[in-house]
Amino acid sequence: MQIIHKPGTLVTYRNRDWMVLPSADKDLLRIKPLGGTEEEETAVYLPLKLPGEEVSSASFPYPNPSDIGAFDTARLLYDAFRLSFRNAAGPFRCMGKLSFRPRSYQLVPLVMALKMDVIRLLIADDVGIGKTVEALLILKEMMERGEVRRFAVICPPHLCEQWEKELKDKLDIDAEIIRSSTVAKLDKQIPDDHSVFHHIKAQVISIDYIKSDRRRGIFLSDCPEFVIVDEAHTATLPEGATSRNQQQRYSLLHEMSKDQNRHILLLTATPHSGKDSEFGSLLGLLKPEFEQIDFEKIDQNGRRRLARHFVQRKRENIVRWLNEKTEFPERESLEIGFNMTAEYIMFYHNLIRFAKGVSSKDASNEQTKLLRSWAAIALIKGAMSSPAMAMEMLANRENKLIADHTLEQFDLKNTLFENEEVSSDVPRRDLMEGIDFKQDELSDLKSLQEEIILIDQQNLDQKISRAINILDKWIKEGFYPIIFCHYIPTANYVAEKLKEHFPKNIHIEAITSELADEQRKERIELMGKSNKRILVATDCLSEGINLQEHFTAVLHYDLPWNPNRLEQREGRVDRFGQTAPIVKTYLLYGEDNQMDTFILEVLIRKVKEISKATGVSITIGENNASLMTEAARRLFLDENSNEGIQQKLFVEDTIKNELESARRKGENLRSIFAHETIKPELIQKDLEEVDEAIGDIKTVEEFVRNAVQLLGGTCIPDAKEIKDGKSRYLLHPQNLPAHLKRALNSENALKVSFDSPTPKGYRYLGRNHRFVELLCQFLIALAFEPKREYGKVARVSEIQTDSVQTRTTLIVFRVRNVISEVATNRETVAEEMYLWGYEAQPDGLKTLEFDTSKKLLAEAKSLSNLPVERQAADIEEELKRFETMKEEFMEMANERADKLVGAHGRFKELVGGRRFEKATPVLPPDVMGIYILLPKPKAL
Repeated sequence: MQIIHKPGTLVTYRNRDWMVLPSADKDLLRIKPLGGTEEEETAVYLPLKLPGEEVSSASFPYPNPSDIGAFDTARLLYDAFRLSFRNAAGPFRCMGKLSFRPRSYQLVPLVMALKMDVIRLLIADDVGIGKTVEALLILKEMMERGEVRRFAVICPPHLCEQWEKELKDKLDIDAEIIRSSTVAKLDKQIPDDHSVFHHIKAQVISIDYIKSDRRRGIFLSDCPEFVIVDEAHTATLPEGATSRNQQQRYSLLHEMSKDQNRHILLLTATPHSGKDSEFGSLLGLLKPEFEQIDFEKIDQNGRRRLARHFVQRKRENIVRWLNEKTEFPERESLEIGFNMTAEYIMFYHNLIRFAKGVSSKDASNEQTKLLRSWAAIALIKGAMSSPAMAMEMLANRENKLIADHTLEQFDLKNTLFENEEVSSDVPRRDLMEGIDFKQDELSDLKSLQEEIILIDQQNLDQKISRAINILDKWIKEGFYPIIFCHYIPTANYVAEKLKEHFPKNIHIEAITSELADEQRKERIELMGKSNKRILVATDCLSEGINLQEHFTAVLHYDLPWNPNRLEQREGRVDRFGQTAPIVKTYLLYGEDNQMDTFILEVLIRKVKEISKATGVSITIGENNASLMTEAARRLFLDENSNEGIQQKLFVEDTIKNELESARRKGENLRSIFAHETIKPELIQKDLEEVDEAIGDIKTVEEFVRNAVQLLGGTCIPDAKEIKDGKSRYLLHPQNLPAHLKRALNSENALKVSFDSPTPKGYRYLGRNHRFVELLCQFLIALAFEPKREYGKVARVSEIQTDSVQTRTTLIVFRVRNVISEVATNRETVAEEMYLWGYEAQPDGLKTLEFDTSKKLLAEAKSLSNLPVERQAADIEEELKRFETMKEEFMEMANERADKLVGAHGRFKELVGGRRFEKATPVLPPDVMGIYILLPKPKAL
């Protein structure tokens, strides 16, 4: 008859002790070695009974007097076990397997996701809050629950490597990038006719690779059950589209979302482009009925339905969450004005006069007249960006008297002032080229071009001079700046001027869309190795890319039409993970440039005022026809005439109405958020219990320092770098065991930190780092199999200390609980360490609470070295006394199971329908250590 070994019990197999894990197959015994890692998990096929490989029940050995060691190592043993646990006892399954400690506010989307049978969630938190972390938490939790085995991250091509790195660094998952440059290699590894999408469990896919009609069908047929879509706003259905196939990215996601059992997470910091229909197309990916939501008329029931699928928080909402310090830097923002030289002012007025003529030229219809105004605006904005951009916009067209196309051919709805794609830095020259200039107008163009060439040759550009003054100060103060330009010629021009001014030891690069994604990444990584650096970039780097590791300041060289673009740019450096205490964000504008003052005063400042007053993020689309039209009227009106005054008032009223409409939309969105109903106290309590169960950042720090010292190495504070509260250490591993040095990949001193975000130049050591993991296992091994060169880690010890007033005994033990879920056969074995004890009183023994036991284990110091013989005799006696406390001890184990049930009860309150049937303790608990504390002898 086959013996059934229950989950959580211990067995002996091949002369080694193992813990039994849950198994769905009664013939397959899943086991993990005691103190081993998940990589060592194996399975035994029970019907195949090989001689000498029988599986037998085992019990954990009690400590005995031969296990005596220094009391100082008792805390190390306790923490080594805690830090090695991967299956935490709390309701969040993933916590023990993360290489970082999430902030409590980052758990809110996870709670929302766990309320759904099928996860369909739009995470639209502000730039830099941590949407990637929030998505990874949901993914890992679902994997640990056994509900997800295969997943895909779909993102713009330039973000593939970033996602691959995040998955490895934070979840220790090796993902494969699937795009044009990698698919041939991956195909060779496929053993059959199925696609790479079928075989690869962890996928990071370029959306532009799979969006085509040829590849979309293959992907959809083998699409994983869990999909994360990053920068989801780039895949909406354009307003006015007559077919879903007009946008390939949207068509892909729309078809993918039709599978109602597929989990989908949409990530974006800018969910609403300013057009309700486009936002509706994004929401429709979560639920088809959301696509037709009218936000002006949505009722309370509609709000509640949508709220379950949508989370959007501004940084101001979470700067402090239950008094938990967040890791956002302080932002210093300024508007810096400059005045043009007389020559530049002359050029500007001539440019305005020419543009006004273009905009007022006779047109065959209203649409063409409107497009001429927009072409004039595009000309002014581009020409005033820089002399280099002006020369390109004013290119001589004497040999092109007949345009390739005319303005009458343009579709008004699809004509943009700036390209809709954030990653684009190519100006809209087609509007200018659509104008059929006459000979005298071409002559004016040539004159303007000659003027700007002269200005450039004589270095009369005050804009670049002002920028250099700002950068001079930043470099001296130790900042690492990014200068954001809107156009490629401007970026190259600025980089050239900076190289002429700054010494060669300052690394200066211009990165634009002219470079491939991989080239951009390589150049940024190379810049990060320089002691001083200045990056000049276009908006191809303003979205999705993390630059906080190498840069700490942003200068907006060109003002964007959309105020939200400023936040996108600044969010590259001012985000979760930035280790600098202060980030500078300056905005440069021409005080005598009407285009700049219009954008600054009418759009940027007013939008910020509304946002600050209402807490609502206002979105102004870059292709907002009304605002573009009003900009043209304001620029070209005659302010000295009565008609000009009337037009100015009309312009201001129109803009006010546009902003008011945007504000109402924002407030309507704000009113539907479900995350505001989640009780943060419940999340915080669970996090605190997880910290206690598996060790927090401080636990890792103290454990590594003391364990390294015990083994002959050193881990001492880096005196030169003590600042901003971050832990910085110099770790000298020379005397450590060889396998530990290999885990560090170094035999020489190295800089380490236990904080995440990690200070620049330091290596992060989290609880799941390979070095920390091996260090835990090695110390546990020294408790059971001591090595002469490293000594013994104490399972038993006796000391005299002034921390107690009477004889006190501490018991360190491990509790294993089997957690069973309702309505499934799924079981999980959760482990935790616990402390208990008792002290001698005149009327018998009094038990100690956990907090008291923990304090004694951490703080009690030995006053003298007691003879080993005496310790052995006292411990022998204590083991017999402990037998009399077995009943109370077993009660404690059951209380821990009840505590776990209580934690899951709070979890039930958080997530609703998901609940757990019971937590059953595996008895008896494993006694790891028994320690006797004697009071200081009384003076004679």
